[in-house]
Amino acid sequence: MLIHPWDAADENEWREWLAGHDFGELVAGGRGRDLPVVVPTHFVFDGDATVRLHLARPNPVWPLLEEHPRALLTVTGDYTYIRSDWNTADDPALGVPTSYYASVQLACDVRVIDDPEEKAALLNHQLAHFEPDGKRIPVSAVDAPDRRLLPGIRGIELTVTEVRAKFKYGGNKKSEDRRRIGALLSERDGFNDAEAIAHLKP
Repeated sequence: MLIHPWDAADENEWREWLAGHDFGELVAGGRGRDLPVVVPTHFVFDGDATVRLHLARPNPVWPLLEEHPRALLTVTGDYTYIRSDWNTADDPALGVPTSYYASVQLACDVRVIDDPEEKAALLNHQLAHFEPDGKRIPVSAVDAPDRRLLPGIRGIELTVTEVRAKFKYGGNKKSEDRRRIGALLSERDGFNDAEAIAHLKP
């Protein structure tokens, strides 16, 4: 991911943004393979350096993680299209289109979890995040039906070792240009336009 100096997100910015996102793509390359495996997945980030998730046992990602226990978790959002005639302060016919978006990429060490007690704890951690109303009975490693279902999944604990974060929202443009583009986004009011406006710096 190319990150220009004006697109780089500081640590507080990306951490605050990631706290509001819990779906991304896990990318594993293995060793000596033609292409990586990319797995769309929900996850829970602890706000510091640990991400937890689980996947079905038949998932094709497992051999790659066993070959090389490293992975990239990438999360992208708040994206929108900026029309070519908006992206210039001069002749609209000479403008070039662009995209505004936020993207955080976490490079991680991988620990695969197969212990039933640990898997149950991981699932309960995820359920506390995704179902905070607490209506579901906690997952158990010893009681039915969970005891029978747990072998069908494997857990993953990711330890973040490096972060690349890009918030591309016209940081190389003048304040008046960002205000003008913000007004045009507000007028269009399309998918993610409001989210993009929230990132435009004065």
